[in-house]
Amino acid sequence: MSTAFLSSWKVRIGLGILAFFCLLALLGPWLAESLLGLDPRANDTDAIALPPGGEHLLGTNQFGQDVLAQVIAGARGSMYVGLIGAVVGTAMAILVGVPAGYYGGRVDAALNFLTNLFLVLPVLPLILIVAGYLQGTGLTTIALIIGFFGWSGGARTLRAQALSIANRDFVRAMRMLGEKGRRLVFAEVLPHLTGLIASMFLHAMIGAVMAEAGLAFLGISDSSAISWGTMIQSAQQQSAVLRGLWWWFVPPGLCIALIGTAAALVNFGVDEFANPKLRVARPVSVRRTKRLARAAATTGGDSR
Repeated sequence: MSTAFLSSWKVRIGLGILAFFCLLALLGPWLAESLLGLDPRANDTDAIALPPGGEHLLGTNQFGQDVLAQVIAGARGSMYVGLIGAVVGTAMAILVGVPAGYYGGRVDAALNFLTNLFLVLPVLPLILIVAGYLQGTGLTTIALIIGFFGWSGGARTLRAQALSIANRDFVRAMRMLGEKGRRLVFAEVLPHLTGLIASMFLHAMIGAVMAEAGLAFLGISDSSAISWGTMIQSAQQQSAVLRGLWWWFVPPGLCIALIGTAAALVNFGVDEFANPKLRVARPVSVRRTKRLARAAATTGGDSR
């Protein structure tokens, strides 16, 4: 299954982009400081708003800070928010969606009501209100808020899949043998949902990265923390667009766009894997099919 899934070039490119940014978030700040000598918080008064080139490959901002160093450091902040938000959101979706689909009855009614309630809530205004009332809104708080309000769609999907698996013969047989419901949920039903959960986690992580960027742009974030969102917010506050300082906001915006592109490519690959009608025949497969057709036609002519 994994080999067939990874055979799509869209999936490979998408996962490659995500792996690059994960490595950048993990090792980038250390490499930038130790090998390149870049400090994202250092202010160089002799290099104010310099364009890309020379000692500063991506230029400097209004405060004399190196944009490349901030992009590298911002990868860690943004990916950290994405990881925490995805863990919280996916965990809540599993804890609500899978038991609702398996047990049914009153449990399903209660959990489904909770899911529907969060589905109809205006998520963005609620996040703005909660984050605005919390003092010292750091990246961890932002990630927890995003994850807490972003689980309902995944829970709905998991409920439907768990409901289908719960009615299969092997689950019914184990119920008749006296297996406990808790073990069936986590040992029999949940392993059949690992592919869906992995895809859900990936999209939740990317959604959290974009949500953090949007909240930072609106001023709901820790201004002392470095992330792609806070970089864009700082550029907007200093009128970088009007002043023509494109190198200040384009690199973090491009990184966010690449993250979104990676999510779209993986999603296309998942759709093609799940729906064979969407698959495009590869040239090798087309040539092989033509050779087999010619061989069958030759064999049929010889037999006649």
